[in-house]
Amino acid sequence: MMAGFFADTSYWVALWQPNDGLHEKATFLDAALVEQDIVTTQMVLGEALDSMAGKGDYCRSYAVQMVLDMTDNPFVEIIPQTDAQFRAAVERYAARSDQRWSLTDCASFLAMEERGITQALAHDRDFEQAGFVALLREARS
Repeated sequence: MMAGFFADTSYWVALWQPNDGLHEKATFLDAALVEQDIVTTQMVLGEALDSMAGKGDYCRSYAVQMVLDMTDNPFVEIIPQTDAQFRAAVERYAARSDQRWSLTDCASFLAMEERGITQALAHDRDFEQAGFVALLREARS
């Protein structure tokens, strides 16, 4: 899959939570990107599911269903967390102690670099610091 967009945790959480401050921007982008290729990772989806854990049964079940639906969506690629990917992310994390990048961020940046993706469905400034465009910072709804 050649993908034009990487989806970060903040994007998925904003889509799943109508009261999230980024919900409008995320839904605007979601509508604009219909049938566009989107890449995310198991690490990102793990973070997104973790953020839904304490929000009640409905939110938790809804998020699980969204992730399961993604596995059947031909426009979404979910990159698995392999040993090699994890090790490369840890090495990037160790090498960039000058940044506040999380391990998941490092894995995301590596996935984007490997696929030539420059645009992230993300709000995190870390994506901009790593040289990518964080579309949730720029989108207008």
